Parts: sequence; C-alpha cells; structure tokens
Amino acid sequence: MTATAPHLLGGFAPVDTEISVTELPVSGAVPPELAGWYLRNGPNPRTGASPHWFLGDGMVHGVRLEGGRAVAYRNRWVRTATFNGEPHGDNGNGPRDLRFGQANTHVVRHAGRTFALVESSLPYELDMRGGHELETMGAYDFGGRLRTAMTAHPKICPLTGELHFFGYGVSERPYLTYHRADPNGNLVHTRPIEVAAPTMMHDFHLTAGHVVFMDLPVVFDPVRIRTGAPGMPYRWQPEYGARLGVLDRANPEAAVRWFEIEPCFVFHGLNAYEDPSGQVLTVQVVRYDRLGDGVDVESRGSLWSWTIDLARGTVTERRLDDRDVEFPRIDDRLAGLPARFGHVTSSVSAAWTGEDEGLGALHRYDLRSGDATSYVFPDGRSPSEASFAPADARPGGPGWLLSYVYDPATDRSDLVILDAEDLAAGPVAQIHLTQRVPAGFHGNWLPDDPALVIGEKAPQLPDDDESK
Repeated sequence: MTATAPHLLGGFAPVDTEISVTELPVSGAVPPELAGWYLRNGPNPRTGASPHWFLGDGMVHGVRLEGGRAVAYRNRWVRTATFNGEPHGDNGNGPRDLRFGQANTHVVRHAGRTFALVESSLPYELDMRGGHELETMGAYDFGGRLRTAMTAHPKICPLTGELHFFGYGVSERPYLTYHRADPNGNLVHTRPIEVAAPTMMHDFHLTAGHVVFMDLPVVFDPVRIRTGAPGMPYRWQPEYGARLGVLDRANPEAAVRWFEIEPCFVFHGLNAYEDPSGQVLTVQVVRYDRLGDGVDVESRGSLWSWTIDLARGTVTERRLDDRDVEFPRIDDRLAGLPARFGHVTSSVSAAWTGEDEGLGALHRYDLRSGDATSYVFPDGRSPSEASFAPADARPGGPGWLLSYVYDPATDRSDLVILDAEDLAAGPVAQIHLTQRVPAGFHGNWLPDDPALVIGEKAPQLPDDDESK
C-alpha cells in the first residue's frame, strides 16, 4: 500500500473530524413529506490509511430532514473493539472475538434498533435518541444467541416483519450459518448450512417462500495472510464452481437445494421474488464475470437475472443490461416480492479499478418493460448508492432517491434528492454539507412515520403489479 492508493484519494479520501451541524443550506426544496434520518455507512480509516477500501474504520453519516428543512448533519465513527484498541478477548486461542471489526458497510433498522454492520463481525448498535444520534452503544449479540458474524445485508420480510440473515466464517466448519429473528428482534432460528469451502458471501436473497444463498468462487486463502499479499485474503478460484442454494422458509431445517451456474461473482442483489406457484424464483443481481485475487475488481458489473425453476431443477441466466452499474436498490417494502422499479449507480466499479470515474449517474429500471431512465451528474460530480424514500404508504408507489454526491470542484458533498418517478429532471433539492462524505457503501432512509417502515404492516401491492 502507498499513500497514493486510489481508495485514499479524491472523493474516497477519509475525513478526520466528527462534526454536528444544524440548519443546512438547501438549493431547491426539500419535499415536506420527508421526515426522518438518511444514514449511510462507509470506510473512513482513523489513521488516514488502510490496505484496501473495504478495511477502513466505519463512519456513519446522517442528515435529518423534517418540515421541508435539512435540520442537522452528524458524522460519527463506529467505536468497535478494533477502533478502541481493546485487547482481544480470545488472546489468539479458541473462537474469534466477534466484537472486532470495522462495522463499515451498512446501517439498518429492525425492531426499533439501528445497527452498523460489516460481514466479518457482530453488529454494533447505534443510539438514535435526540442529541445522541449515531453514538455507539456497543456490540449486539441478540442476548447471547448470535455466535457467528452477521452479514451486512440482512433482509426484512415485508409480509412478516422477520429479519433474515446469515454469517460466514473462514476458520472452521460450518462456514455458513443461517439466522432468523422475529418481528420483535428475538433471534428464534439458527441452522448451519454445509458448503465445501470458506467463500466470500457478501449478500443473499429472500422471496416470500424461500431464501437463496450464493456459493461463488472467491475462496479464503490463508497463504495471502502469511505472505502479506496485498488486498483481502481471498483468491479467485473458478474451478471451485458457482451455485445457488435454495432454502424453504416454511421448512428451514430441510436440505438446501443447490443449482449450478456459470462462475461469476455478485456483491449485491437488486431483488428476488417467486411466481404464484412458489416454484419459479427470479433473482436479480449485479454480476461480475470474475474478480481478481485479493478481491480486486477486474471486470465491470452489470444487471443480470437468474430464473430458478424448482420443479424442473434448472437455472436460466440472462443479462438485462450492459451498463456498468453497482449498488442496486428497490423500495425495500417490496423486498422478496415483485418490484417493478430498481435503481442503480454508475461509475462505482470504474473507481474500484482505479480508472477515470467517467460519468456519474443514477439509473431507474422498469423491470417489466426493460426501459431505463437516467440522470447524469454534471461537472464530474459522483453519486454514491441511492436509497429509496417513500412518499406514502403504497409500496412501489412514488418516492425519492437520496444520495450523497461528491463535488471535486469544492471537495465537499451534497445530499441530493431526486424524484424517483422523474429521475431525468434532476435534483429537486441539494443539501449542502460543510465537508466531504467519502465514497462509501450502503445506507437507508429511516422515516419517522411507522406506516412507512418496512415490516410494520403487510404491504398493499399496486394493482398493476407484475405478479398479476
């Protein structure tokens, strides 16, 4: 690693201060319906350096909206055991102390608790009380019941309010464990799932009746640790193969059915759902042809669909678009159900490869027609992941996209709000921050109104939903 590593420069460069600002200036008009916090997590190494973009200390950035105003901005490091420099509880022996990690990847809310997540460790709970927002409360292990790491991409079922997630490990079997928490946040089910090797499993998929795992050929390689090889301790190993594992939610102890696919890698899924028979599953992902050793992004990601026919025992793979995209998102109140619209970000993977970032854009796909609308940011401005903020209680209905956008001319960031149904029209509001929000990973809109919270009540699907 050198001081000029791409993940430490420009819009990726870390910030060295935690600040709290009130009454932020706005260009345009903040929709008055937006009341809540927009939070986004990402790597921000306290020392100013890290060996890989994925390994910086977690920092959560939040903007509070209410009454048509941008009321506040706060940014806080997640004070994990690693950040605090605490001694390892395992002293190098026995099970790994899961409190250690960066908590730098995602921030989600379930059953009234807000968590900062990274896939290698326990979740860390954040305080969201007035005046304490984003302060770290500590590692959370579901009352001692969670004994594995937790994925950074848990899924909340909008039909049941349950939280589905998994943990993967590298040192001993089982390498993969599935978990489910009830709507009140109690961990009620845990089961190991047998896989042949410790692979990097960043995301998974949920439908109304199934859970789908991705066992893909990025395999843990301890030699990379022993030799000090750059990057992450994983190796691209296409001979391992690639497969999708389907678990029946109604019978979670039953055998997982595995379906082989072409070798590839997927960081993130857009959505998954099943037909009325429950026998045909559609899984929409951003797919890479390959990754380099050390989790080096050597190819570009594009939107693909896998159709799993459980009755026939087949998988059909289909590319939906050839644009270079990442960070796919839907209206999360339709997670696991047919969602007509999906939103993705361009220029992200080009930045991962160290190339010129090119055009920064957000795209809205009509997944029924295949059409897409886009907004390209001018003057080299670069958007991060765009989260969907609903306008009302109708899942799949109107709403806004919220994204932190970096402006290289000012070396600062704005929180940009766009009308999801009129994306090409450009921002309806730009909230001007006093510092940069470094390029990061994932976040969520946390509305105040319980009627807009995923899982609070069964969704009322639109009349023209594609499942009909």
